[in-house]
Amino acid sequence: MRSALRRLMQASALALTLALPASVLAQAASAAAPGVVAPAEPKADESNAVRAKTQPGNNAPFWRLVRDSGGQAGTTNVSGPETGTLVQSFTQYPGSLYTTAGEAWRQTRNHWALPYGGALFLLVIAALALVYWKVGKMGGHSTNVGRKVERFTPYERTIHWTVAISFVVLEVSGLIIAFGKFVLLPILGATLFGWLTYALKTVHNFVGPVFAVALVLFMIAYVRDNWLRGHDLKWLLYGIKGMVTGHEYPSGKFNAGEKAVFWGGVVFLGLLVVISGVVLDKLVPGMNYLRSDMQVAHLVHLIASLLMMTLFLIHMYLGSIGLDGAYQAMRTGWVDEAWAKEHHEYWYDDIKAGRVPAIRSGAGAGAPPSHAVPRART
Repeated sequence: MRSALRRLMQASALALTLALPASVLAQAASAAAPGVVAPAEPKADESNAVRAKTQPGNNAPFWRLVRDSGGQAGTTNVSGPETGTLVQSFTQYPGSLYTTAGEAWRQTRNHWALPYGGALFLLVIAALALVYWKVGKMGGHSTNVGRKVERFTPYERTIHWTVAISFVVLEVSGLIIAFGKFVLLPILGATLFGWLTYALKTVHNFVGPVFAVALVLFMIAYVRDNWLRGHDLKWLLYGIKGMVTGHEYPSGKFNAGEKAVFWGGVVFLGLLVVISGVVLDKLVPGMNYLRSDMQVAHLVHLIASLLMMTLFLIHMYLGSIGLDGAYQAMRTGWVDEAWAKEHHEYWYDDIKAGRVPAIRSGAGAGAPPSHAVPRART
């Protein structure tokens, strides 16, 4: 009984000793044994040196010192009104998890915009793949008659392809810059991935202005045929089902789905992407380019770009492998009358009634080239 009690007391003393801070134990040892000097606590420099070895890359003490400096101005190599501001800060709002605007921007980008935007992008790709697997290429239910009408002029096709090619370059480079750290960095390594992203960022910055100018010209060239009409609402109600079943609801030169891409993707999201991109490229004269301005511009650019890419995925699918004859129309500019009647009956009726010219390239344009004539169906 006594031995068990003695072991319990020894265990309790050991636990208490381990729980006490080192400074308290040192003072106790000094008081209990006169003449014995307790070891001094490590200095701050020594602690930082130990941390640098055991936790490489941990700069928390440095940034904690900056944060606790009381807002005193420092020295940076950044020119402009924020040259003396090392850490961007603001008064924390009640219930906010972040004490700096930079941290709020980083968390919004990494934990909201990128995950949900990327998931939406992949979900649309999967949905289009499922539609193609189940339905296949839509259209092609009419027999060509051999008479062609001009759907797109050379100028309209040039502007369209300029927007399309520059957009694909921006899309690929933007996706790698945004998501490459999570996907490609572990595969390529830091050095190769760093050079790749630097090159793509340079390409992105130079192709961006080309896309911006082409997009404005595209809006001007195509806005007339994209005004909303009364039959567009009916197409939204019945047209999508009709495209799948082969009995499309009549539409003008562009149906309501194409008009939604124009007004929602090209005009609204396109202008957001262009304006925010111009700010990020620092092309606005007289602007101070504060950290807060660049953070807002970056989030607007990122979110609008992801939504625009997702919407354009549907358009690119229908304009290539999803709809019979759509790619040939943009490649050559000409379509068969049967195709026009099947997919855009109201536009075909306007051509037959003389309200819309069958050839819009001007005098001397002549007949469509032979390779533009779709092969007759049997």
